[in-house]
Amino acid sequence: MKILVATGRQAEETVRKSVKSRADVLIVDTDIAAFITPSRLLVALMDQKPNTYDILFVPGLASGDFSIVEKKMDCKVYLGPKHAYDLGYVLDFVEDFEFSKNVPACELLSDIRKKLAIDKVSDLEDRSVPQLLINDLKIGGSSRMKVMAEIVDSTSMSKELLISKIEEFVKKGADIIDLGSSMNATPEEVKSTVKTARSVSSVPISIDTLEPDLIKTALEGGVDIVLSLNGSNIDQVGKHVAFHTATAVIIPDSDGDIGSLANNIKKAKNFGIKYIIADPVLDPVGHGITRSIVRYYEFSKDFPDIPLFFGSGNVTELIDADSIGVNAVLCGIASELGAAILFTPEYSDKTHGSIEELTTASMMMTVACERNSSPKDLGIDLLKLKEKRKRIEADLCEDPLFAVESESWELDPKGPVKIGIVSRSRYSDSSFKGSLIIAQHKRACVVGKTASSVLNTLIEKGLVSTLEHAGYLGRELARAELAIKYDRSYAQDDDF
Repeated sequence: MKILVATGRQAEETVRKSVKSRADVLIVDTDIAAFITPSRLLVALMDQKPNTYDILFVPGLASGDFSIVEKKMDCKVYLGPKHAYDLGYVLDFVEDFEFSKNVPACELLSDIRKKLAIDKVSDLEDRSVPQLLINDLKIGGSSRMKVMAEIVDSTSMSKELLISKIEEFVKKGADIIDLGSSMNATPEEVKSTVKTARSVSSVPISIDTLEPDLIKTALEGGVDIVLSLNGSNIDQVGKHVAFHTATAVIIPDSDGDIGSLANNIKKAKNFGIKYIIADPVLDPVGHGITRSIVRYYEFSKDFPDIPLFFGSGNVTELIDADSIGVNAVLCGIASELGAAILFTPEYSDKTHGSIEELTTASMMMTVACERNSSPKDLGIDLLKLKEKRKRIEADLCEDPLFAVESESWELDPKGPVKIGIVSRSRYSDSSFKGSLIIAQHKRACVVGKTASSVLNTLIEKGLVSTLEHAGYLGRELARAELAIKYDRSYAQDDDF
C-alpha cells in the first residue's frame, strides 16, 4: 500500500523521522501543518506531481472538505494524528483499519485500542476458570482480580447516604460492596444496613466485623461474604457461615502468623465452610510490607487452591503519595502473587478514586498476563498526569518581547465574580452530570461544566466589561475545571 503524508515546513523533519521509509512526504506551502487547506494541498500536488497513492494523510488538526483532493488524486484522504510524532504508530494500522475524514487518527485509534482491550478482558473473563463463585461472580483461578470496596462505618450512615455510596462505588467499578461496621454497631443497625444494601445493588455484599452477633445478623440478612473469621470468633459463628453457604475471609490471629491462618482455615473447613478466601494481611510501608509480600508468596505456594485477599487499602491509606501510582504497582504485585480480591476503602480524601484505579489496573494486568508482557501499550492505562510521548516544544522567536507582571489592577465596573466548584452529590438538577463550576455575580449565578462555557455566558450577559477581568476569569475558571477533572478541591486565587 502506497501512502503519502502532507505536512508543513516546520514539521517536515519530525514527519520524516516518524514515517521513515513507510510513506512519502509532501511539503505544502505553509509553515504550520494545521493550516493546510484543500486548495493549498491541491496546489502542492499539482506543483510536485507525486506518484499514485492509495492513502493520503493530512494533519489531524487540518480543517476543510478534502473530497475534491480525493477526486483529483483518485485516492482516499484521511485525517492523520494531531501530532507528527504519532505518524509511525498510525502507519502500523493502515493495512487493516478504516481511518476517518472527520476524527484525527490518534483519537480514533485511542478509542479503538481501549475498546479492543476492554473486549479482550471481557472475553478472557468469560473463558476463565474460577476457584469459586459468589453468586455469578468469578473469584480467583484465571479470572480477573475483583475489587472489593469498603463503605467505612456504613452502619452509622443514613439510608440515603448509604444508597448514594453504594451506587457511587458500583459505578466506579466495585465488584463487591463491603459494609464496614462501626465500633458500637448494634445487630438492628446491621440488619437495616444489609437490607438497604441488598435493595440497591445485585453485586455481592460482605459484612466487615469480627463481632459474632453482628456476623450472625448479617448472615440472616443475606450477606454473601463474612469479613473476617479468626480464632476469636470462628467457634461462635462457624456453623452459621456454613449453614448460610456464605464465603468466609479467614485472617491470622496475629499479624504475620501464617501458622494461625492455616489453623483457622482448617477449623473453618471442619465447621463445613466450603467457600474460603485467605488474607495473609498486607502490611503498610514502613511496617513490614516486604515481609508481608513474602508471606503471601509462601502461603500461595503452600495453599494454591485457596483464593487470596489483598488489602491494598492498608498501603494507600498510610502513605502520602498519589494513590494512582501506588495502586498500579500494588495491583501488579497482587497479580504476581495470584491474588483474587483487591480490597480498598476510599476513606481519606487522598485515596478517592482508588476503586476506579484498581479496576483499571486489574484489567491491565489481565491483558498483560494474557500477552505475557509488562503492563504497557495495552490500550488501557493509568496515565493521568504523565504522558508516554511529549509534544514538540515551540521554537523561541527572534528578538522576543519578554512579558512582565502587572503591578496594579482595577476592579471591573460591572463588579467581581466569585468562583467555586460544587460536587455532584450536592446538586440535584438531572440536566447536569458530575461536578459543576459556579461563578457568582451580584446579578446572576452562572453554572457550567467547562471554563469556556461559563466565561462566554458571563460575557454574553454583560457581567464582564474589561479585558483584564476577562483574562483573570479565564485563568481562574480553567483552574476550577482542572480541579474537577482531577478530583481536587478548589479555592479562588489559591495555589493549585
